[in-house]
Amino acid sequence: MKAGEVFSKTMPFAWAKLMLGLLVVVISIVILAVLMGIAWLFKSEAVGFVMFIIWLSVTGIVNFIINHYLGYLLKAGHVAVITEAVTTGRIPDNQVAYGKEKVKERFLTSNIYFVVDKLVAGAVRQIQRAVEKLGNVMGGFIPGMDGVMKIAKMFISIALGYIDECCLGYTFLKKDQSAFKSAADGVVIYAQNWKKLLANAAKTTAIVVVLIVVITLTVFILFGLLIRIFNFEGIIATIAGFAAFLLAVFVAWAVKKAFIDSYMMVSMMVSYMEVAPSTQITFDIYGKLCGWSNKFKELFNKGQKESPIPQGAPAMAGTAQPAATTAGTNEKPIFCGECGAKNKRGAKFCGGCGKAMA
Repeated sequence: MKAGEVFSKTMPFAWAKLMLGLLVVVISIVILAVLMGIAWLFKSEAVGFVMFIIWLSVTGIVNFIINHYLGYLLKAGHVAVITEAVTTGRIPDNQVAYGKEKVKERFLTSNIYFVVDKLVAGAVRQIQRAVEKLGNVMGGFIPGMDGVMKIAKMFISIALGYIDECCLGYTFLKKDQSAFKSAADGVVIYAQNWKKLLANAAKTTAIVVVLIVVITLTVFILFGLLIRIFNFEGIIATIAGFAAFLLAVFVAWAVKKAFIDSYMMVSMMVSYMEVAPSTQITFDIYGKLCGWSNKFKELFNKGQKESPIPQGAPAMAGTAQPAATTAGTNEKPIFCGECGAKNKRGAKFCGGCGKAMA
């Protein structure tokens, strides 16, 4: 299936995400109305400021609870359905029920999913920072490179924001191994195919930025006109105006999460699933990523402990396999469980990190 087709056929998840986002906005508006009403009764700028701080805090808590738990699990179910659609060409009849079942089947509990997702996201951010450091070094030597790197960083930041969804999709695809190992494999597969995958992301990144700006400005104007009807004065008017801007950002963010992010996620996952099954990966890349990111290292170690790789196992597409045998011998190398570095069989200590080999 093409990305547009998958997106349109999994629209129930986009609408559900929008409902969650708007729920946060509605709750936030109700709380704001109550607190601003209290400030208006007291006719005190100090009380108005305190009410505004309380509103920000309560809204942040509500947003975290709804989007961190319900939103994350909804995203996981969406990824499960997308994976099924891309790999089999079939859309389940009851998408939400299917997604919920697959998430429970693959991760057993939501806590395991949260751990996997956070480790992947953390690893991606650390790898991104490593790439940015290289760009900063280049910027110091090449005139005009600073501006180019700022644009590149923005692009990479947006594009890499969907790696965790791709890796999560790979955990649904590889059911024969632990979620931690599949997620680690997924990050490596992404790293190996970064040129193709980021080229695909480039087609839609600019659209994302433009749409967010347009939506935010449109909603801000509407909220601003609505608040002017109440004719607030002094600092209360200033607070109300700033609140209108924040509410506009919340609405724009809800629309972005529901539709723009969903389309980007589908587009990236379609490209990812096209290359993932046929990608042959080696532990050489594991070693590099472990050196760049302690989060990836933790993810890799958890996968090794839960799903040890048997020595001499036959090569399979999409599965991490040892590199070619040592030239001139039939002995296969062994790999460090700490950093993933390749070592000669019989070595007592890892040549990469120095840890004692088991």
